[in-house]
Amino acid sequence: MSDPYVMDAELQSATKPIAALRQALNEVLFGQSELIELVLCGVIARGHVLLEGLPGLGKTELVKGLSKALNLTTRRVQFTPDLLPGDITGNPVLQEVDGRREFVFQPGPLFTNLLLADEINRASPKTQSALLEAMQERRVTVLGHTHTLPDPFFVLATQNPIELEGTYPLPEAQVDRFLFKLEVLRNSAETLAKIVLHRELGVEPSVPTVTTREEFAHIQQAARRIYLPEVVADYIARLVDATHPGQSKAAEGVRYGASPRAALSLASAAKARALMHGRPNASFEDVQALAPAVLNHRVLLDYTARMDGRSSASVVRAILAEVPVQNLATPRTLKEAA
Repeated sequence: MSDPYVMDAELQSATKPIAALRQALNEVLFGQSELIELVLCGVIARGHVLLEGLPGLGKTELVKGLSKALNLTTRRVQFTPDLLPGDITGNPVLQEVDGRREFVFQPGPLFTNLLLADEINRASPKTQSALLEAMQERRVTVLGHTHTLPDPFFVLATQNPIELEGTYPLPEAQVDRFLFKLEVLRNSAETLAKIVLHRELGVEPSVPTVTTREEFAHIQQAARRIYLPEVVADYIARLVDATHPGQSKAAEGVRYGASPRAALSLASAAKARALMHGRPNASFEDVQALAPAVLNHRVLLDYTARMDGRSSASVVRAILAEVPVQNLATPRTLKEAA
């Protein structure tokens, strides 16, 4: 049996394209290296990502650059209140086949590797719910017939946090399907100067193709082979448990905590981050770095806590500070748990 704390040749070969991907995307979106790393971590972990930020910060360009670098097919859907479920899943169309007329399913834009759902909160709840099965099961059902989506399949959705007129907040069940919810922050003055010097309005940046579809599938498989020590799994479990009311001081004012899906998401993301940093096993550091992106949108506060100015992000930060990394009932080192 190979040592889970040693990088073998297969894992090492998977880390090389990741560095090239990171470099290519940093040339698309200046000054957002942390955001780029989290988006890459999300897709390597086979998760969906929700990007929240003001217009014009480069969310769409980042997704386009990612699809070009990964050499994946991509579709963009601008979500609007009049968008119907069939507009994204596809519809049966009456056609003549072998001399008789019958309904033939015409796939919609959902049938792609990477779906950019722009301003997802502008669509009606009925249309938003059409994505639920696709995001979780990676398939859609139309008129009783199930159609499998391409592999890989990711949804990278965007929403504007300040415009509330004409929007429909995503239901908790759908938000929970997103592996990460990431805030896209504004650029510094130094980064803005770099953008002005190296970008031109209306001209997309050139992005090289870094991987093939087969190479990217190899990276995803390598991430699943990253070792998750029992002590790290125990830490993930205690963090998620601490998000529930009565389980920690930090959870005071929390109405609903994170689900088991959050624990699985945090474990998968920690493995992907470990691979990105060239390590054969996930660590406490990986969990702590990714916990806000995984848990912030899964912790719901009650009315009193919101009136007091508390936020889900502040609760997660407090939980990370309160919950000890090491449980006294478990081994004190990672290798003791191997």
